[in-house]
Amino acid sequence: MKVIKDPIHGYILLDELALGLIDTPEVQRLRRIRQLGLSNFVYPGANHTRFEHSLGTLHLVDQLLDQLGIAGKERDEVRAAALLHDIGHGPFSHSTEELLEKHTGKTHYDIGHLVSSGRIADILDSHSLDPSVIAKLIRGESALGQLINSELDVDRMDYLVRDAYYTGVAYGVIDYVRLIHEMELRGEWLVVREGGLQAAESLLVSRFLMHPTVYFHHVSRIGEAMLEHAAEALIESGLAPTTLRRMDDYELMAALRSAKGYPHDIAERMDERRLFKRALYMGKDSVDIDRMVELRRQSKKIESEIAEEAGLPEGYVLLDIPKRPEIVEMRARILVNDEMRRLDEASHLVRILVDAQWDNWKLGVYTPEEHRMKVEKVARDYLAK
Repeated sequence: MKVIKDPIHGYILLDELALGLIDTPEVQRLRRIRQLGLSNFVYPGANHTRFEHSLGTLHLVDQLLDQLGIAGKERDEVRAAALLHDIGHGPFSHSTEELLEKHTGKTHYDIGHLVSSGRIADILDSHSLDPSVIAKLIRGESALGQLINSELDVDRMDYLVRDAYYTGVAYGVIDYVRLIHEMELRGEWLVVREGGLQAAESLLVSRFLMHPTVYFHHVSRIGEAMLEHAAEALIESGLAPTTLRRMDDYELMAALRSAKGYPHDIAERMDERRLFKRALYMGKDSVDIDRMVELRRQSKKIESEIAEEAGLPEGYVLLDIPKRPEIVEMRARILVNDEMRRLDEASHLVRILVDAQWDNWKLGVYTPEEHRMKVEKVARDYLAK
C-alpha cells in the first residue's frame, strides 16, 4: 500500500491495482484535463484536474464498499471503475462534451475501447478483472455500478466538495460521511435510509447553489461557447473527432494557436482573456420554452442569420441555450418506514428545488464587446418571433 495526501480527504490509500492503473497513459492524461473546464476565468484557483477527482472518487467508493460489506473480486471491479470513470473525457472536460457526442455518438461514459486493450487491459487481466464489467459499472448498469454512476453516487460527492474547495465558494458543504453510512443495497437499487435524508438534501442544495455560482457562471459559459465553436472549426478543417477526444487541454490550445483564421483568433482571445460579452440574456419568462428543443437544433443557422444581419463574420455571434434544467438526484431512492420512495416524494425541500431550478436558466447571445448593441437588437427581434 502507498499513501498520498489529498487536500479534501486527507490520506488516500492506494494498493497494487490502483497504483498500476494510475500509471497508465489514460489515467495520467487526466492530470492535464481541468475538472471545471474554463471556470478559472472566474475563479483563479479552479485549476484542479480530473486526476485528483478520480483519486477522490476511489477514496469515497472505498468507504462505501466498507459500509456495504463488499469484498473480493467485486470490490476490485468497483474500485477500478471508480478510478477509470473519467478517462473518456475530452479536453476541458464538459466544455467539449456536446461537440464530441455530436461528432462521435459517444459520451465520456463510453470507455469500453479504452479499457479493453493496452496497458489498462493488461493490468485488469493480471488481477483477473473483466474490462467489459468495468465498462458496465462506469455506465451505472448494475446495482454496484450505482455506487459510481447514479442519482446519489460517490462521483457527485467528491466533485461538489472538491469544486467548492478550489473555487473558494461556500456552497459545497455536504455531509458525505453521513450519507455513505446511511446507504445500503436493496435488491437492484442503491438506497438511502431515512437517517440519511438530510444529508441527501444537503447534496441537492449544494448542487443547486453551485450551478449558477460556478457551473453556469456566465463568464464560464461564454468561454466554453467560444472554445466549442473554435474546436468545431478545427473539425470542419480536417481534425478527426476521435483525435480531438484523445487530446488534453494543452494539446487543444496548441492546435487552436497553430491554426489560421477563426480558431487562432479565439485562442488568442482566450490567452489574453478578451472574451465575448453578453449581448442578450433571457430567462424562461422571455423565451418560448416549447421552442427550446427546436432552437437548440437550429442554433448554427440562427447564429449565422443573426451575424449576417448584424454585419459580422460567422462565429462572432454565439447562441447559448442550456438544456432544460433537471435535478436527476430527485429520483434517488429513500427508505421511509422501510418503504422505498423517490427523494422528491420524501422531501418537500427537494420538490421546491425542482421548481426553483428554472430561476437559474438563461439563454445567452454572446459577441465581441464592440458589437454588443447591434447584436442585442437583432437577436432580440429574431428570438421574439
